[in-house]
Amino acid sequence: MKRVGSVVRTAQGLAIARGGDGEAPPSIGEVVIDDSLSTVGRVVDVFGPVDRPYVAVTPNDGITLAALVGGTLYAR
Repeated sequence: MKRVGSVVRTAQGLAIARGGDGEAPPSIGEVVIDDSLSTVGRVVDVFGPVDRPYVAVTPNDGITLAALVGGTLYAR
């Protein structure tokens, strides 16, 4: 399990997480989980600066995007 980043905002039905310094970004299609190891969704895009990219995550059904803001996401 590797850290994807902290969710900084939501946009167009996606959770946008900011990666950390020196961490390799996840691959598109990877499953994303939260701190409680619950599946949140999948990575659909990685964009922005190479050293700290943003990661767009499409949520699974039943996931409230607003509840994810401020939380940390991980790739399985």
